[in-house]
Amino acid sequence: MVRKVNPALLKPMTLTAELEAVTGKGPMPRSQVVKKLWEYIKKHNLQNPANKRNIFADEKLLPVFGGKKEVNMFEMTKLVSKHLS
Repeated sequence: MVRKVNPALLKPMTLTAELEAVTGKGPMPRSQVVKKLWEYIKKHNLQNPANKRNIFADEKLLPVFGGKKEVNMFEMTKLVSKHLS
């Protein structure tokens, strides 16, 4: 049985300027946004070394994370949703 990909995940979304500062110009699907976020996080070494599930916000991520200095992966996904329309 082949799993169908949720079409909502493939639909290009409009990104806020704050999110575009991190991921690059939209529109892009949610999956691509998450992938680009992780590329950015790894490139700038923003994972908490003591707890890999937590991500530190730099000046570009702070507005995306609603001003929080550190968020966990699940929280990040929720906060990023607010920047997609």
